[in-house]
Amino acid sequence: MKKTGVMNSNISRVIADMGHMDWLGVGDAGTPVPAETEKIDLSVRPGLPSFIDVLEEVLKELEVQKMYIAEEIKTENPKQLEAIKRTVPNVEIEFIPHSELKKDLKSSKAFIRTGEETPYSNVILESGVVF
Repeated sequence: MKKTGVMNSNISRVIADMGHMDWLGVGDAGTPVPAETEKIDLSVRPGLPSFIDVLEEVLKELEVQKMYIAEEIKTENPKQLEAIKRTVPNVEIEFIPHSELKKDLKSSKAFIRTGEETPYSNVILESGVVF
């Protein structure tokens, strides 16, 4: 049995399989996930688990060099944007239209669905290297 880190076996497997510049999506309960992208559904009820809680745990195990976030979060959910920035203060953020972010999920290894119900609580994490 795993002693520390992400306990969800599917998330742990996907993180372990990530290579440099691979993408992993994390987002809210309403995000449409393309059929070709693996969906790891953690949602239990509205708000559980929260987007930030899941993001924080993923970031403990995944080296991230860049993050893609919907441009719309700046005006539609600035509190969530500030929480993201606090969670990853030294990671480059590229803002893209929400419609583009949803399309880009097709290129992600997987998408982790949370119970979050606030708008634009979605990111694509680009993996870095640890050496």
